[in-house]
Amino acid sequence: MISEFAIEARGLTKQFGELRAVSSLDLKVPRGEIYGFLGPNGSGKSTTIRMLCGLLTPTEGTATVLDTDVPGSSKELKPRIGYMTQRFSLFGDLTVFENLHYDLAEMRKQLAGTMSGGERQRLALACAVLHHPELLLLDEPTSAVDPQSRRDFWENLFRLAGGGTTILVSTHYMDEAERCHRLAILDHGVKVADGTPQELQNRTGMHIVEVTAEDPYAAQSAIHDLEAVASVTQLGIRLRVLIPDSQDRPRELVQNALAARNIKATTSLTPATLEDVFVAVTMTPRRSA
Repeated sequence: MISEFAIEARGLTKQFGELRAVSSLDLKVPRGEIYGFLGPNGSGKSTTIRMLCGLLTPTEGTATVLDTDVPGSSKELKPRIGYMTQRFSLFGDLTVFENLHYDLAEMRKQLAGTMSGGERQRLALACAVLHHPELLLLDEPTSAVDPQSRRDFWENLFRLAGGGTTILVSTHYMDEAERCHRLAILDHGVKVADGTPQELQNRTGMHIVEVTAEDPYAAQSAIHDLEAVASVTQLGIRLRVLIPDSQDRPRELVQNALAARNIKATTSLTPATLEDVFVAVTMTPRRSA
């Protein structure tokens, strides 16, 4: 019986000496969807993808990819998946046509090593999907390209997903994470949240107070040390203040702190963004005074 999930991982763990790169990861990726891994460098995204490809053996836990156990049956799995690494890994001294029989006609005779970041990205994706894989694993594929190339790349991903390809893509860009059907947020090897972008935004566990001030630095100083405030982030002349939802009257709390310093500002409660979610689930807890 074919599972509804392209990927299922249970307690997946990878230890490198004293470093626990991935810790007890449970994961379910539905078929035909774009599933995102969001997290900073060192959060375990690449290690997880390499375990799911069968390139690394888990220290603990199990994984099933396209109804195949990994790493045990990796040879059977290889023809059914496509893998695109973060670093350009094709042959730079071969032409595009030599790297693959794929019609990028206007550049087919160009050496791959002379291509721009966006062109290299297109070539690497073409190599990854040349054999029409059921599952595509992409490790931060847009980390070194311009915004237009990133948009074009995602249009290709949506076309592939629309044709039934399951895609697991790691990223540290919030706008890319918002485009995924579902995503997991990883921090220091631990999955700290998962769900659709909207589900994650709805259960942030924080009130979000937006502050607009003529002197945002002074406003931030007035708010930052309040015990009830979890985080203050400046965006231009605006501040986004995260306060746990157990706190009553969060807006009044911020207004009083600003008034005490005679700081002119406007405040409003606003819905959480995915960046707010990321900050909320990855922040270091405050130490007690």
